[in-house]
Amino acid sequence: MEYKDYYQILGVEKNATKDQIKKAYRKLARQYHPDVNPNNAEAERKFKEVNEANEVLSDDEKRRKYDQLGADWQRYQQAGGRGGFGGQGGFDWSQYASQGGGFGGFGGAHDFADAGDFSDFFSSFFGGMGGGHGRTHSARPAAGHDLQAEMELTLEEAYHGGPRTVVLGERKLRINIKPGVEDGQTIRLRDQGAPGRHGGPNGSLLITFRIQPDARYVRTGPDLTLDVPVSLYKALLGGEQVVETLGGPVKVKIKPETANGTRLRLRGKGFPVYGHVGQHGDLYLRLQVQLPQQLSTQEQELFRQLAQLRGEAVDQPS
Repeated sequence: MEYKDYYQILGVEKNATKDQIKKAYRKLARQYHPDVNPNNAEAERKFKEVNEANEVLSDDEKRRKYDQLGADWQRYQQAGGRGGFGGQGGFDWSQYASQGGGFGGFGGAHDFADAGDFSDFFSSFFGGMGGGHGRTHSARPAAGHDLQAEMELTLEEAYHGGPRTVVLGERKLRINIKPGVEDGQTIRLRDQGAPGRHGGPNGSLLITFRIQPDARYVRTGPDLTLDVPVSLYKALLGGEQVVETLGGPVKVKIKPETANGTRLRLRGKGFPVYGHVGQHGDLYLRLQVQLPQQLSTQEQELFRQLAQLRGEAVDQPS
């Protein structure tokens, strides 16, 4: 009988925390899930192995007993495997064995949804050793596993929301995204995960959104910041400026003698507030005054005259 090293299966250390175990399990379950690997016997085997490891290591009592078992098994191997199960030179295996069938060493068959999904390590060792009873259990309904997926969106797509398609192996799922999703936000779609077993409910699909950086906008929660170029003449004399926003063009009044870097606040023109229809953050405009380029001789002369009127000395061209 082969000993199952559940820590090695999940790729974690023996002192791993519950969060580390959970993270490792979800990553591997997603990697080897049958929906992602259709008709792949090796992936199916690994998927069952990962589930078995998680069943034990995610439960404090099961993990404690398993750690005790691992230490005894190591001593047994170091002794050359002498004594069989409880014989001289070995140790007392019967402390782990079922006394009434099922997976008694780990608390009984009711702890597992479908013992057929677990290895001979469970059926032979925890189900049949010591007491001499075979494995007896009834298949109980169990929920399917949750599936995880990531979806990339542009800032504009996150702003507007709308229908998108999620591909899960050979299955395509059409979803509708609410406007205003944030980077790293996860939504849960119930009943869209792995199928339940023996009449149990399906698991959920967890979708995490990744919002691509945008060259124009800086997003802070529901607020947006946008740099807006303004001509020198408009900054000095004032006027109207049309600003293209994610929600469409907006006219903005520029006051005379507006300084470079001035911030304007447009209330309700920012990002939608997720889950609150009609609510938006604010849009902040940073005005960037643009100096005229490639001045003609006449334009240069006019600027010199303006400088003289302001009492500023300007060098004459050589």
